[in-house]
Amino acid sequence: MKKYINAAFAYAAAAMAGGVFYREFTKGFHFTETTALGKVHTHLFLLGMVVFLLVALFARQFPLTEQRSFRVFWPLYHVGVSLTAVMLFVRGVVQVLELSPARGMDAAISGMAGLGHILTGAGIVLLFVALRKAVTEEQKTVK
Repeated sequence: MKKYINAAFAYAAAAMAGGVFYREFTKGFHFTETTALGKVHTHLFLLGMVVFLLVALFARQFPLTEQRSFRVFWPLYHVGVSLTAVMLFVRGVVQVLELSPARGMDAAISGMAGLGHILTGAGIVLLFVALRKAVTEEQKTVK
């Protein structure tokens, strides 16, 4: 349980840092257009902090951690959310600095961001599988 609260706290801290960086970096460069940096803050709050606060509540109520799919979810989801956030950060810095990356670099940023989203999505599916199994097991023991 403490592990999930700590993860939620770490994502909250990263989200706040991302929000401050976004505000100060764009202000420093007088950048007023939309940038991917603005999405780092919300992605980390919702996909990181909120998800792990909910996981903590579910783990307290159901045998969630006993599920194999949950044990696969844990590292996969962290990698996916982290990769997504890092690539949003990289894309945003490129936008603010108005860099014109080589075609291969632009494709690499998009590809890595896409991979992060795929891993995050797969993690969400695994979390739902684990939740369904845990709830089913809990219902069997209550009867």
